[in-house]
Amino acid sequence: MITGRSDERAGEVAATLPDPVRGIGMDVRDPDSVRAGRDRAVAELGGIDVLINNAGLGMRTVNPRFFAEPQPFWQVPVAGFRDVIETNLTGYFLVASEIVPHLLAAGRGRIINVTMNHSTMRRQGFVPYGPSRAGAEALSRIMAADLADTGVRVNLLLPGGATLTGMIPREAADRPGLLPPEIMAAPVRWLCSAEAEGVHDERIVATEFDEWLARRSAG
Repeated sequence: MITGRSDERAGEVAATLPDPVRGIGMDVRDPDSVRAGRDRAVAELGGIDVLINNAGLGMRTVNPRFFAEPQPFWQVPVAGFRDVIETNLTGYFLVASEIVPHLLAAGRGRIINVTMNHSTMRRQGFVPYGPSRAGAEALSRIMAADLADTGVRVNLLLPGGATLTGMIPREAADRPGLLPPEIMAAPVRWLCSAEAEGVHDERIVATEFDEWLARRSAG
């Protein structure tokens, strides 16, 4: 099940994916919307096994030309700052807070929190996106500590570089070196699999996943 602020848009995207993917409207900034989305997911899926926190607003929402013309933090609109933080950080907190009790009741489950390179978190002109992802990473580490003695496993996953998503401005879409979104597929599948049963509080870089997995298997 995938979510988006618009029920219609989420449904349209789900329709482009193989069955039985479903799309539902859920605004991660709004506790009531998150709760309603959780209830619908539980009802339609019969339960929840994995949560992937991947909600995100990028820099283009506060500075459409952030690649070419970085904006100093004091010029960032307050409303834009709050919207990115509420989506990228508060959203992770709200969704996990509603889903975790269901995972605990089942005695098991997985949470994958999508994050970003540390260099991006500190990059010039990247307020508020950088701080939002830094906060989400700290939140993930605390989630993992709080859930360490349970059957719920928490891990971080990042692409390993700038990725060609809707966050990239059109004029930068042909920039060399952009990663395809599919780079995340293999590590996500693995983190949802039986092989990852004991994996907890790891920070996995998708571009380095094969090497990371080989080291883990050898160790």
